[in-house]
Amino acid sequence: MRFFLLPISTRRTLLYCQKVQVLPTNKQTLVDKAAVRAAQLWSGWEQKESGWQKKVVLYGNSLLKRIPFEEWGLKSVPPLSTRRRAEEVLGKDKNYLIYPETLIPTTKAVNVLQTLGTEREALHRTRLMWCCVGMPISAPFALVPVIPNLPFFYLLYRAWSHWRALAGGKHIQFLCDKNLLSLTPSPVLGSIYTPLHPGPLTSKEQIADTDKASKSTAGNSKESVEERMLLSQENGRQLVKALEIPELEVELERAIWQVETAMQRKQEEKSKPPDTEKPK
Repeated sequence: MRFFLLPISTRRTLLYCQKVQVLPTNKQTLVDKAAVRAAQLWSGWEQKESGWQKKVVLYGNSLLKRIPFEEWGLKSVPPLSTRRRAEEVLGKDKNYLIYPETLIPTTKAVNVLQTLGTEREALHRTRLMWCCVGMPISAPFALVPVIPNLPFFYLLYRAWSHWRALAGGKHIQFLCDKNLLSLTPSPVLGSIYTPLHPGPLTSKEQIADTDKASKSTAGNSKESVEERMLLSQENGRQLVKALEIPELEVELERAIWQVETAMQRKQEEKSKPPDTEKPK
């Protein structure tokens, strides 16, 4: 497998796992087969010109676009099966960590991957639990004729999505702990990112915009650097073309859109005048 670290902004990085070898159908798990079947069904609905299936697809794609790109990245990492674990320990299945060394120094690459694999673990566990709680509640909608139980299937999909994200994170943690990653700085990525940023991302630039980070830098706000976009939709497409990974395009497009939207919303909130309490 090949793990890519692709900075979207000075604070957010997209993780993408490219599977070099695809398992034959007879070696796929029931979960994998069900996922393939669901994707084929969804694709069939997308091709319809009208009807409730088409409306479901349009609304569903809008929801899918809003699922955090970090979750999609973790889902691209396959679960760690017993067979895969043995092959990776024995060195039969090579894993490469690919990154732009101009932004992410080799000494920090594994730490970045490990952070991406573990920072959302608690969130996915909590939301997986609530999806499981909600599925029995939505089950009575199955009594509605003709139209399938969409709330139930949506919760089922989200539960599967959170489970896959957790499984992907555990796989990353295993590879990092066992030192089973081959560090591979990419000259191609370096040539793309170098004009976008003068050098490696500093710790000041990567300070997350969270309450925790704010407390750690209280009284020294100058040390936090404003977040800045690195990739646009245009140079994102150039990156995909240079890497020759067509399936990466939708992942990058989604991630860039989400980060741009979040930064724009944050800027709008900053520009709003403070609320002033009317005198009594």
